[in-house]
Amino acid sequence: MSEAIVLGIESTCDETAAAIVRGRTLVSNVVASSMQEHARYGGVIPEIASRAHAEAFVPVVSKALADANMDLSDVDAIAVSAGPGLAGCLAVGVSGAKALAWAANKPIYGINHVIGHIAVTQLQFGDVPEDVLALIVSGGHTSLLHVNDIAKSIDVVGTTLDDAAGECFDKVARLLGFPYPGGPHIDRHGRLGNPNTLKVPQGLTQGRSGKEHPYDFSFSGVKTAVARWVEAREAQGLEIPVDDVCASLANSVAEVLSRKAMMGCEQYGSKTLMIGGGFSANSQLREHLLACGKEHGIEVRLPELKLCTDNGAMVAMLGVNLVEAGVRPSAPDFAIDSAMPLTTVSL
Repeated sequence: MSEAIVLGIESTCDETAAAIVRGRTLVSNVVASSMQEHARYGGVIPEIASRAHAEAFVPVVSKALADANMDLSDVDAIAVSAGPGLAGCLAVGVSGAKALAWAANKPIYGINHVIGHIAVTQLQFGDVPEDVLALIVSGGHTSLLHVNDIAKSIDVVGTTLDDAAGECFDKVARLLGFPYPGGPHIDRHGRLGNPNTLKVPQGLTQGRSGKEHPYDFSFSGVKTAVARWVEAREAQGLEIPVDDVCASLANSVAEVLSRKAMMGCEQYGSKTLMIGGGFSANSQLREHLLACGKEHGIEVRLPELKLCTDNGAMVAMLGVNLVEAGVRPSAPDFAIDSAMPLTTVSL
């Protein structure tokens, strides 16, 4: 059987993206971001993002096909993010993908955007081992997943009970006066600071709550503790050591994520941990995960930076998995699911 060729389309938030994957090879990858249009508001405005997707959809898909020297007749299937994400944004991408699939008479797969973040690691590391664990870290998700079969069976081991890691960083960044998105600013300043300057709480890691939620995450208290520390300094007229605050925050979050991920690997007997999501671009987290992996004998599969944030490659790669596994395509009238559960790989 020849390698499956899939066009992947992504529009869950503020990136309009399209890519073509052949087997395990990324043939083209195009991303248009509307992030700068949201910066003045300190976060993503769904209506602005939806309009940006509508404007960028045709140029982005056209360029992905042109870069691959293909047209729609050359692809075996189309995959599109159907959730989770912002409803208006999802609607633009799914509507456009359905139109392309109908016009070219191609099967279409409405896929889970989050599971795509796992699949994209295959472009670097090859096939997914059996019984592997995956840590998803992004602005809206912090989850530990057990991957039985990436095309058919995913179990949730742990998830965030409040703020996700990326969400926590954005809120602290706003407190420190950084523009949106705040994560890269905290990363840059954190590399210059002392991670032991302030004691940042590590939610659900100790005592009764830690025993009841060994693999769940909580970062809301982190944001509150940092805010109170900063406010106390300001009330005393003291300077805020921004680099040290960022370093302490990043170090604490990275420790929690790494520790719980390694515990999960130990329980499930997994020798491989796959990482996905925009927050996986954080340098402190990457260093912690690699160091912990080495200590515990776990192979940590970190995506290259360009594949951490939302992109079409991850959608196309998951689509290839679905085609190879013989999964039935989605019905032509499938609906978006802005709160799609992580146990659903495709609709």
